Amino acid sequence: MIIALPDGLPACETLRKEGLAVIEGYEDMLTMLEPVRIALVNLMPDKQRTETQFARLLGRTPYPVELTLVRPDTHVSKGTSIDYMTRFYKPWSDVRAQHFDGLIITGAPVEQLPFEEVTYWQELGEMFDWASASLGHSMYVCWAGQAFLHHRYGINKQMMFTKLFGIFEQTVLSADDPAMRNIGASFRTPVSRHTEVHEMDLSEHPSLTVVARCEITGACIVRDQASGAVINFNHLEYDADTLAREYLRDREAVRETLVPENYFPGNDPAAQPIKSWASSANAFVSNWVSEARERGKVKRQGRQEAQAGS
Repeated sequence: MIIALPDGLPACETLRKEGLAVIEGYEDMLTMLEPVRIALVNLMPDKQRTETQFARLLGRTPYPVELTLVRPDTHVSKGTSIDYMTRFYKPWSDVRAQHFDGLIITGAPVEQLPFEEVTYWQELGEMFDWASASLGHSMYVCWAGQAFLHHRYGINKQMMFTKLFGIFEQTVLSADDPAMRNIGASFRTPVSRHTEVHEMDLSEHPSLTVVARCEITGACIVRDQASGAVINFNHLEYDADTLAREYLRDREAVRETLVPENYFPGNDPAAQPIKSWASSANAFVSNWVSEARERGKVKRQGRQEAQAGS
């Protein structure tokens, strides 16, 4: 469809070259269309690459999307300049009073730290509570999903002996869940993490449903009915070469590095990877935006009725 991004964001030109319709700035979008307003809290170290990945998927949905980039007030990015963050990212304190239809919080390179030692932990908890109370829908990816479950339900993440790293087939357990429309009985997804959440811990909370899982990598998609959150412990947003870049980075830092499973053709790191999860990623994000749009309408209507009655 069409996506509105901050004026001058590098992703604008990248996505235009890929054939997506992009508006720079938000005023034109607001006068032309009624967009689905999404806030993206990007905690990944490579801001430009991650924001482009999510913008690409959001821009391919059937709905006009307005994407606002958000940063915690209490966190200073080490890998991205202050000028870039100031120009394109709004501080959380500036957006929390605004209306959004949905919130996405990415993973972060802090999964081996205790949650409470993360410098922006308190602020992140405020975001979780804000989304649960005020927004139509939310998506928490990888570490952010673990953090949400710990904040809301006291569920702990568990360290694994070896990193889960590669492309793994996930089995859909709830085909009637809105997140799984047009995906089929199974789908492939990139996995890259050192920690997991045990499904036994999830089963102790009636509001949580494991929607998709894998015997090797455990729970993949989890829905929290109480908060309107969809959790994806893995990385459907990744580009074809993302795991390859992670592999090269890890190999430079550590002499013995596992080759990502089921990823390189012929298990040859010199071969060009294929993005076998592309259609599933598009369907998943399109489904999520559709839910955010509908739930956002309900939230707006409720606010308007409350204001009219006051």
